[in-house]
Parts: sequence; C-alpha cells; structure tokens
Amino acid sequence: MESVCSVLSFSYPKLTSMATLHSSFRIKNVASSGQRVAATVKTSEIPNKTLNPFEVILGTSTAASLPPKKVLVPIGFGTEEMEAVIMVDVLRRAGADVTVASVEPQLQVEASCGTKLVADTSISSCSDQIFDLVALPGGMPGSVRLRDCEVLEKITRQQAEKRRLYGAICAAPAVTLLPWGLLRRKQTTCHPAFFDKLPTFWAVKSNIQVSGVLTTSRGPGTCFVFALCLVEQLFGESVAKEIGELLLVGPADDESRKEEFNKIEWSFDHIPRVLIPVANGSEVIEVVTIVDILRRAKVDITVASVEKSVQILASQGTKIIADKLIGVAAKSTYDLIVLPGGNAGAERLSRSRILKSLLKEQELAGRMYGAVCSSSAILLKQGLLEGKKAIAHPSIVRKPTDELVNNTKVVIDGNLITSSGLATVAEFALAIVSKLYGHARARSVAEGLVYEYPRT
Repeated sequence: MESVCSVLSFSYPKLTSMATLHSSFRIKNVASSGQRVAATVKTSEIPNKTLNPFEVILGTSTAASLPPKKVLVPIGFGTEEMEAVIMVDVLRRAGADVTVASVEPQLQVEASCGTKLVADTSISSCSDQIFDLVALPGGMPGSVRLRDCEVLEKITRQQAEKRRLYGAICAAPAVTLLPWGLLRRKQTTCHPAFFDKLPTFWAVKSNIQVSGVLTTSRGPGTCFVFALCLVEQLFGESVAKEIGELLLVGPADDESRKEEFNKIEWSFDHIPRVLIPVANGSEVIEVVTIVDILRRAKVDITVASVEKSVQILASQGTKIIADKLIGVAAKSTYDLIVLPGGNAGAERLSRSRILKSLLKEQELAGRMYGAVCSSSAILLKQGLLEGKKAIAHPSIVRKPTDELVNNTKVVIDGNLITSSGLATVAEFALAIVSKLYGHARARSVAEGLVYEYPRT
C-alpha cells in the first residue's frame, strides 16, 4: 500500500477534474420596486478540464482578461475580518480592481477578532472616484465606524442614486445602510442579531438577497456565496462559477464534514495555545478564517511572521500584520501549530529553519500540528505525514490512495489535522474548536458566523 507521501508533490503538478467541487450562481432579475429576490445557488454537472495549480492557489483566472471593474471595500476599527478579506480575495480573483479604504485616520486597522489589516488607501482619496460596486463588510463596532464616515456615506449614496451596485453583509445593512436611508423599498437580510432593526415588511430571512442594485447577506458563514453573487453581477455567471470551483466552494451535502482516525483527546488544563506562522504569499482567507474562528472560541492565537517584518503581503495583495516574528514566537510552547497554504507562502514557510525546528519538536513531543491547502507539502517534506491519513489541496495530489482521504473537508489522524483549504477552512477551524472544547462550543461559534453546522 502506498504512503500518502508518495502521492503528494511539492512541485504542484497540474490538476485535472474538479467536477465534484463546484457551485453555480444564477441571479434572477429583480424589479426596482423591491420585488423579492435574488440569488439562488444550484449545482450542475461540470465537464472535466485541466486547471493550472498556480491559478488555483494564487487565484489568477481567465476572468482577469475582462475589462476591469472598480470595487470599493471600506474597513474600520472592528470590521469583521473574514467578511472583508473574503470579499476582497474573491473579487480580485475574478479580475476586479479592488480598493481597500480605511475610514480611520490611519491605514492599519484592527478588525473585530484582532487581525490587523492594512488598507490600500484612505477613504478620503476615494471621494471623487466612480466605482462599479461598493461592498460593505460588517462586524461591530466596524459597521458603526463605517456609518459615521461622511465621505463613505456620500460615496454610497451616489452609488445608489446612479443605480450602480452596492452591497452589505452582517451588521452593515441594519447599522450602516439603514440610517443612511439606502434600504427604502428594498427587501433586505442581515445578521440575525440585527434582524429586528430592519423594516418588518422588507426584512427577509435568506442568506443572500438581491433587490435591484442592492445585495445583502447574513454573516461570515455566508460571505463566499455573497462575494460570488457580486462577482456574477459584475462579470457574469460563468466567471462566478469558475471562481467558485477554484475556491473549492460546493454544496453543503457534496461531501462529509470530517473524518477522524486513531482518535485521541485534545484536552488541556489551560487555554489552548495555537501558533499560525505566516509568510509573504500565505493564503489570506485561510489565515484570517482560522484566526477569527479560534479567537471566537477563546483560543490563545499567535500569528508569527517568518519574514524580516511583521507586515505580510498575503495572497491577492492583502496586507496583514502578524503579532510577532517567528524567532520571538519560538520561545514559547504551543499545543497546536497550523500551517496556512498559498503556493508562494508555503514555499517561504518551508525555508524557515526556526519553523522546521518547531514542527520537529512538536511531533517528538506528541503535540498537535496541522496544515491546510498546499502546506501539507511542508509536512510531507519533513516526514510528518508518514503513516498518517491526510487531505491536501487537489493541486498537489498525484493520485488517490487509501491514505489520502477524499470526499471530505477535514481529516484528523491522532495529533494531525489537515484540510484542502480555501472555502473548506471554516470547517477546519471548527473541527479544531470541537476537538479542543467539544461539539457544543463549535456549534455556538458556527451560529455566530451564520454557518450551517450539525446539531450532533
């Protein structure tokens, strides 16, 4: 029987056929009077095709050849980082020219769960620009900070008056758009915690709601579909479908959530400590989603840069600030080390001698470690997948074996946890929460995200 090590390649061979990982988004025409709605998700058979793994991991796409569409994503103190990052990432993969603008006096913004994001520019520099789409992330007090920004209000009002696209997710529809008067006669959804603030007659309990040029959604757990819905409106259904494939977005019942082998307890007499090393090119969706979800569960997270600076230029041009450098982080012991993916990021992580030493020590001590997306190749290179069942990003899989588990989102084998990454990473993070604190805690966190999660 072949080892999983023999079927993973650090050279990223071409990937063929992702027919089981797909999502098709079709938007019905909606009258300006606010007639209900909007975006439905359906699946269909997709012909096999060859995809370049660098397109899968780095997110380049044939959509990039289309005329650029200008998109504004404003952020402020307390913005929900998963929503901001997923929107930016997905829209840039589709070929949009996305500007991340800070409504604060400075470009560096601390998001709702502690991730430090760095905007491209100040909102004041955007006041005279014309955007094809203005998309507001939620989060608290982030939505309040957006609401109180006069420049952003003016931009968004003009967007609505000119019948150009605008959207909001989570708390932003109720907290930001409603006081600006931009929900009038428009059916709208938002996070359940703010649903009672919406006008009763126009409030709709749906994950996605399109009403004319306005699109709204419920929270971090619905953000991939929200972002893909925006992509469809900007670039068309075929582009949204292609990006959905690349992100590994699929229907909820397309595969199992997780499989576990050689089960052991992950229990501690202290708050679990988790290290997430990052590098230039790390897959930002994976980094931010893992950090966001684990911090919601009250896990002690350290994001450590293997670069010379704590500022990281992650995938899709998103800039984040790590908590500390890897040399400083290495002075502590961690219950779990998780490697995010991204082709360029994974290669840079693999060159870190400090990280290599930490991973080896982690294995020898019997402590937990894991990887998502292309970073399974790092564990492979260090011999940390030997005799283990695992899952990896499809782009680094040569051929299926008994050790390489398919048709699931997360694989746990003793003290190892792996995932294929991107849109499956929320399931990965929730699986960690379940192992550390139990299913009830994981479900509670999922409910706050508006993420579908089983009761048992």
